[in-house]
Amino acid sequence: MSEFYGPAQRALQDEFDTRRLADAHLTTTIADGIDDDRTAFIESRNFFFLSTIGADGWPTVSYKGGPAGVVQVEDENTIVFPSYDGNGMFLSMGNIDSGGDSGAKIGLLFIDFETPNRLRLHVTATVHRDDPAMERFPGAELIVRGRVNSTFANCARYIHPHQRLRSSDYVPDGQGAQPYPAWKRIDLIQPFLPEKDQGLAAEAGGEIGVDEYARRLAGGTS
Repeated sequence: MSEFYGPAQRALQDEFDTRRLADAHLTTTIADGIDDDRTAFIESRNFFFLSTIGADGWPTVSYKGGPAGVVQVEDENTIVFPSYDGNGMFLSMGNIDSGGDSGAKIGLLFIDFETPNRLRLHVTATVHRDDPAMERFPGAELIVRGRVNSTFANCARYIHPHQRLRSSDYVPDGQGAQPYPAWKRIDLIQPFLPEKDQGLAAEAGGEIGVDEYARRLAGGTS
């Protein structure tokens, strides 16, 4: 924990006279593991933001949604979460998998927009294809298992309150089934779909053009 801040953070803390405050956070808001209160908060969330680093050094941040408890805490230093069907790029999963058995460094951000609150985790993670946790996440293609390095809460004053309307229709059900997404029905993309998706556009209502997809996307029905 003593190396939580680097030279650049320390320089700015000194410039703005916040070094003492920053040091106070090390003992009040930042922890090595996940306690019961933070476990409850994490497992009440049905989405989170995932940050990973690519081979070129560029970070990427992805929104990850699912059922409530999409991230589960196995113990104070271990979390697991699923990777569901996506756009086929596997940016986040590939970045994590590039760490091999030793794992890759990732960041997770959990936010409650209704009662403004947030929590961040620094985690060393690995990707698994036959993890026992697969049974807990129907529809998962992969499981990410992470070792928690630090967890810390943030002031919520800049979080704009939002009211949750409903869960996404695309969250896999108890058997792992989910609706066929509109973007996989785009006519121009049909030749490039993986074999498991070939021919399913017809069953989902037929192929659509790019303009129709754009209309759906703008209307929130993609």
